[in-house]
Amino acid sequence: MTSQPSPPTVSIVVVSFNTREMTLDCLRSVYAETRTPFDLIVVDNASSDGSAEAIAAEFPEAKLLAEGDNHGFAKANNIAARHATGEYLLLLNPDTVVLDGAIDKLLAFARRRPEARIWGGRTLFGDRALNPGSCFARMTLWNVFCRSSGLSRLFSGSALFNAEDFGAWRRDSERQVDIVCGCFFLIPTAFWHELGGFDLQFVMYGEESDLCLRAAQRGARPAVTPDSVIVHYGGASDTVRVDKMVRLLSAKALLIKRHFPAWQRGLGLWLFRLWPLNRWLLLALAARLTGKPGHREAAAHWRRIWSRRNEWQGGWPGPDTGGLPA
Repeated sequence: MTSQPSPPTVSIVVVSFNTREMTLDCLRSVYAETRTPFDLIVVDNASSDGSAEAIAAEFPEAKLLAEGDNHGFAKANNIAARHATGEYLLLLNPDTVVLDGAIDKLLAFARRRPEARIWGGRTLFGDRALNPGSCFARMTLWNVFCRSSGLSRLFSGSALFNAEDFGAWRRDSERQVDIVCGCFFLIPTAFWHELGGFDLQFVMYGEESDLCLRAAQRGARPAVTPDSVIVHYGGASDTVRVDKMVRLLSAKALLIKRHFPAWQRGLGLWLFRLWPLNRWLLLALAARLTGKPGHREAAAHWRRIWSRRNEWQGGWPGPDTGGLPA
């Protein structure tokens, strides 16, 4: 395997944790499908499955940072970005597969839409069905109300009631969005450093939302293209459903505290706390009426999340940095 020419156009960052085979498949797809000059930086967050050794053996040309601690997603990306030498920085999840020159196409999109300053593509699940999690709209009072009341779930195809997920839009057209998912996230390296990278108060989840919203304050207009396609399996290193949701809710609560107008924050957090409670109560009612085991299991799942509300309802703890990196 020959090394990439220098200087690189893009520095590709992959953060792994106990996803050895997926990470290797991801890196193979990067080399197989990318013609643009790049350097590859892999941060292994103290995996116990031999990931670091396998990566070093198969990809000696990559810069491997085999960490002794699990830094989490945000800090690991910040560490990797210090080593980036490319004009652009691409964050790529280890549970992804690059398809049909996706990185080259994403860079071409960035050249065509420089005003966006953050770019993303289209993601598919492993069975090649659409994975809509490549981008989102920002949370608003209306979006939080729709999610907490169940309207977004009941009318999932509605651009009005499911505005945060863009309703029935299949990510099949170029579009300006508020949030580009961190699984496939392109940004000029200089702009990343200008923003200070990810805010470390976001222990897990929400990092890219916070960064995109801070970028928008500086004139960025993130955008996605359907031409750049990857597989994103999702959740490969976070398999405990209740724990995962507690972390996600913590991130969302902090986003409300950081990015809602001051007069909306109290109401926004109150509505937000109703989401797990309403899901538990409605699913418990459905389980009683139908007797379906799936409803009982889901109700128990949300009941456990609600019982742990003191962990998530105030957001991730830490100093209020006013939206700047901690």
